[in-house]
Amino acid sequence: MDPGPTLPAPRRALAGLVLSGGRSLRFGGEKAAARLGGKPLLLWATGRLQGVCGAVAVNTRPGTEAEALAQAHRLPVLHDAPDDADGPLSGIKAGLIWAVGIGARSLAVSPCDAPLLPEDLFARLYAAAGEDGAAMAVTADGRQPLCAVWPVAALSVVTAALAEGAHPATWRMLEALDAKPVRFDPPEAFANLNTRQDLAAAAERLEQGGP
Repeated sequence: MDPGPTLPAPRRALAGLVLSGGRSLRFGGEKAAARLGGKPLLLWATGRLQGVCGAVAVNTRPGTEAEALAQAHRLPVLHDAPDDADGPLSGIKAGLIWAVGIGARSLAVSPCDAPLLPEDLFARLYAAAGEDGAAMAVTADGRQPLCAVWPVAALSVVTAALAEGAHPATWRMLEALDAKPVRFDPPEAFANLNTRQDLAAAAERLEQGGP
């Protein structure tokens, strides 16, 4: 897999990853390709990361609409390792490998199905994490481990955690890395769109000018 060109300074320190490897069973189709405000959800996520990251990649399964969308927009596509369990941590491992390859020091991770996330989310997380630390978003509803910044030095820890088909909770891995909790409000901005009804509700909130 070609990781793409090495990043120029000064933005090379932070890379971004959108997780879109889920099967979207409740949604009835690929969430990443569903449109909100005329734009696929995948591009809501990549656009937010591109505001602060030197490069952004997409983690997805082979042969998906998400893969085709990413390729159409010249974004690197990362697949999970064949022996890793299904789940977000396997995608994060793929992202960390890619980030190391392009010379980044940290990886900002976003889900593909939360289009109304705060625009300053990753800038604040990166500031809290520091150059070689970790940070995780927290709301009144609890931890948001799929909205986080990981140091690339965590690759060995994540690889070991996934050994022999294991898949520990992502938030536990972040806490093991002493991730800084960063509080955000309102919690509704972090809502995942798991159904078509959720998508319709997000469209209504967007029309009303809020999360």
